[in-house]
Amino acid sequence: MSPRLLRFGYLAGFLTCAALLGAAYYFEIVLYMEPCPLCMVQRLATLLIGIGCLLAFIFDGFRWMSRLALALTTGSAIFGAVVADHHIWIQHLPPEDVPACGPSFDYLLETLPMNELISIMLHGDGNCADVSWMFWDMSMPEWTRLFFIAFAIAGLIALISSWRRGDRKS
Repeated sequence: MSPRLLRFGYLAGFLTCAALLGAAYYFEIVLYMEPCPLCMVQRLATLLIGIGCLLAFIFDGFRWMSRLALALTTGSAIFGAVVADHHIWIQHLPPEDVPACGPSFDYLLETLPMNELISIMLHGDGNCADVSWMFWDMSMPEWTRLFFIAFAIAGLIALISSWRRGDRKS
């Protein structure tokens, strides 16, 4: 794969993440759709992917820096896909098996130590079972899972390409 195409891909990845985060905030601020804990974790994964893409774009001429950025991108995408998959699983549970709804994220952030907050956010709650938006018969977590899988595949391809182009400056 040509270095110019990869560099364009890094920038496109960053802009895609910016658009995804912009859409998430549009849903929250304009449409008043409060994000659940798992939505917040998926936003974090999207942010980390975007940062990784931006760093890969900036440090493209430096072999190890760009590889670390691509590893961040790929790892964040895999993490995001796992979280989105868990979210989708909760959304498809029978109503009697859905976990109880918890307090708001702001309240949790103010009252809990960080390790408990992270545990609760990764587990999800009854708020995560609500499907408040669908497009082409797919919920938000189903769409984000597709994006995460695409970013993971693209990140792996870019990493492999980076290893094959070993003649770059360090």
